[in-house]
Amino acid sequence: MQVVKDPYRPVDLPRGGVVTVGNFDGVHRGHQAMLRTVAARARELGAPSVVVSFDPHPLKVLHPERAPKMIQTLRQREEAIEACGIDALVLVPFTRDFSLTPAESFVKELLVKRLAVREVHVGARFIFGNERGGNLDVLRALGEAAGFRVAGLADVSDASGAISSTRIRNALHEGDMAAARELLGRPYAMDGIIAKGDRMGRKIGFPTMNLKPDNELFPKDGVYFSSVRIESFERTFPCVTNIGCRPTVYEDFATTVESYILDFSSDVYGERVRLCFFDRVRDEQTFSSMLDLTAQIRRDVDATRLYFLKKPLP
Repeated sequence: MQVVKDPYRPVDLPRGGVVTVGNFDGVHRGHQAMLRTVAARARELGAPSVVVSFDPHPLKVLHPERAPKMIQTLRQREEAIEACGIDALVLVPFTRDFSLTPAESFVKELLVKRLAVREVHVGARFIFGNERGGNLDVLRALGEAAGFRVAGLADVSDASGAISSTRIRNALHEGDMAAARELLGRPYAMDGIIAKGDRMGRKIGFPTMNLKPDNELFPKDGVYFSSVRIESFERTFPCVTNIGCRPTVYEDFATTVESYILDFSSDVYGERVRLCFFDRVRDEQTFSSMLDLTAQIRRDVDATRLYFLKKPLP
């Protein structure tokens, strides 16, 4: 997939394509339906399929106090968009100056002049432009005048309503990884580098991988059935992951993400990994002794082993 970091600079752009526009935070099942529709339509027309998105999220610039923590890193978002069959991702740097762009100028300067769009597919509630001045009806009128077709697509819903990034964030805040997985269409993933910790896990017989995460959004503190993809091994391992401040060992310690990888003993400090969360085991607890903590970790490991025997990793 071609990735264009700034379409307003001299650069080769995918022209004459079928385009969709949005933030696509999480690239959840609703987004995936949109992206696959765009990709399929582009194939029918023999045209490129193009996503226009923004970086950073507009609220981080306009109202940082209200900005959500992003579900994915930018790289994860790129991967998920590409997996839907999209040919090109055009990332618009979102600045205060850009936020003043009227809806009509956005269409004329980017969609028409620079991308020469053939069709634009957006959600039925699509809003764009300075002071949210553009919507689906405005886009249709501008498209008719400029010679491109506009299609509005309905939300993808389940029994609880429209699938949305907000629902996914709420599920992660509650530690409901099964709900997050259902909404995303995949397990929630955190990427990062394995950092050296205090080796406390090694001292009690359960050496852990300490993740220095790239992601902004952490699931609720607690213990989780999880898996880790280690790049140098080119495979995925089952593990049990604790997110929290380790109250039995430390007082007022910073939140850590540490995983015990089943049947694994290699030194992988400094490696890049992807940690995926499947289900929640329990809340983080304070134990009266290290012996009690060790016994509980052993039970968590046994439960993890049983979980992945019933639901093997691909």
